[in-house]
Amino acid sequence: MQTRPTISGTRHAVSAGHYLGAAAGFAVLEAGGNAIDAGCAAGIALGVLLPDLVNVAGVAPIMIRKADGTVETIAGLGHWPKSLPADLFMREHGGRIPPGVLRTVVPAAPDAWITALERHGTMGFGEVAQYAIRFARDGFAVFPLLAENIEKHEAEYARWPSNAAIFLPGGRRPRVGEKFVQSDLARTLQYMADEERKAAGKGRLAGLAAARAAFYQGDIAREIVAFQRREGGYLSMEDMAGYRSRLEPAVRRRWRGHEVLTCGPWCQGPALLEALLVMERAGLDGLAHNSADYLHLLTEAIKAAMADREYHFGDPAFVDVPLDALLSEAHIGARAREIDPRRAHPGMPAPRLGAGTAPVPATRAAAPMAEADTSYVCAVDRWGNAFSATPSDGSWSSPVVPGLGIIPSNRGSQSRPDPGHPCGVAPGKRPRLTPNPAMVVTREGGVMPFGTPGGDVQIQAMLQVMLNVLHFGMEVQAAIEAPRVASYSFPSSFAPFEYFPARLAAEARIGAETRGELAARGHAMQDWPEWTWLAGSVEVILTDPQQGMIHAGADPRRPAYAIAS
Repeated sequence: MQTRPTISGTRHAVSAGHYLGAAAGFAVLEAGGNAIDAGCAAGIALGVLLPDLVNVAGVAPIMIRKADGTVETIAGLGHWPKSLPADLFMREHGGRIPPGVLRTVVPAAPDAWITALERHGTMGFGEVAQYAIRFARDGFAVFPLLAENIEKHEAEYARWPSNAAIFLPGGRRPRVGEKFVQSDLARTLQYMADEERKAAGKGRLAGLAAARAAFYQGDIAREIVAFQRREGGYLSMEDMAGYRSRLEPAVRRRWRGHEVLTCGPWCQGPALLEALLVMERAGLDGLAHNSADYLHLLTEAIKAAMADREYHFGDPAFVDVPLDALLSEAHIGARAREIDPRRAHPGMPAPRLGAGTAPVPATRAAAPMAEADTSYVCAVDRWGNAFSATPSDGSWSSPVVPGLGIIPSNRGSQSRPDPGHPCGVAPGKRPRLTPNPAMVVTREGGVMPFGTPGGDVQIQAMLQVMLNVLHFGMEVQAAIEAPRVASYSFPSSFAPFEYFPARLAAEARIGAETRGELAARGHAMQDWPEWTWLAGSVEVILTDPQQGMIHAGADPRRPAYAIAS
């Protein structure tokens, strides 16, 4: 049974991973802002409202499609400090990236939001950040997933006094419904807005530049770097002042008259395209929704795409990623022919392009380690602009900078400690990111921004929802709420890079008979409850130009909501 209706309007819509984030974006749209203004307002707010999952100083990959059809991605992903020794983790840490400041890369999110506003917005930083500032200063109600994460990671939060002061106020875990306040974070964001205001007489762009300089060159940067140095980190003022999010083309492929757009191989986005194209080539038509045949094909296509992610994806500024070859008809066809419709591959398909990386040993743990980080926001405005962003970075594995309320991006945890791996550590190199905002330009001329949190489950959840809408014809909210599966038959993107050959998790709303059929084909089934945040939290907006309507949905697996008008 569907728990919520699809939200529909004729002017604009926003969907975000927290209801107050959606409200912030909607307030901007109602005030005359465009989708970029609204998306940035909601995205910055998510760094306050989901402090366990998203950090204001974390990552924020963004995809923007303008009303004229031009598409741009803003990577929103920082690089390793330039003074970091490439062999540090292999030489001194036993091939591990330890918790703390050593996993810090340059904070990217503030620059990404400001870059989006500079290039495509109409408002200033203070205008869009006012909601985040208010939520941090005045507080908001603790919700169940936040309380659950703090309880689960209480020992990690207690490790650093600056983290404990925020997440364990008064020496105890906050309870559901209590007010959660982040005063230092409010002052940090307000300082950026105040610096912008001082430059207001020089115009909007000068004001945005001043807000950015406050973070990357001024007092905030100095506090970040001084703290990192005291803790033994490598981040420098040069790293901060020189940082700019890269503007990169979207990766685009046609599918059944639609155009599917992802970010580049610095994230896992292109694996979504590969899995979709492999499914199409292997024979998608005629398979009943969530039948054993359909879920088997979906899983095997995901294994193929994730294997190629493991073998090839990394920062294209450092690694030659054979993206055109991976998405070529020849390679897609070869991967499709490898799929046995009656038998699951027992692990991860072998490389077909080059030698690939060294084999990864299977993990002996009973279940994958759950990484509850990341959120998502999308917005579409009355002019036809569309915005898609996946901000992230958790808060229990690195220390909060005292007095600032932020954690400089700890996304280095998604690099491999071995510099020889495609996403291995190197000074100035970006980790390979799991967050990957996406869009579809429909054959009817509409647009569908969509995305989700969920680590390695992200493209899996996104693929299932996209097919629910575009292949099975479901309305947006029904497509989001349908039960999902997730494969773990490839190395995790998170340390310790767990690998569970043939493991397939399924929400219990997928019937026991179907799960039994999948097990009979060799899938190592893991039972999830009927609803779980582990299956992702997909948010979607779909425009219908023929009807002049905008439809939006949000995933009840997390506190996500959609609003339209």
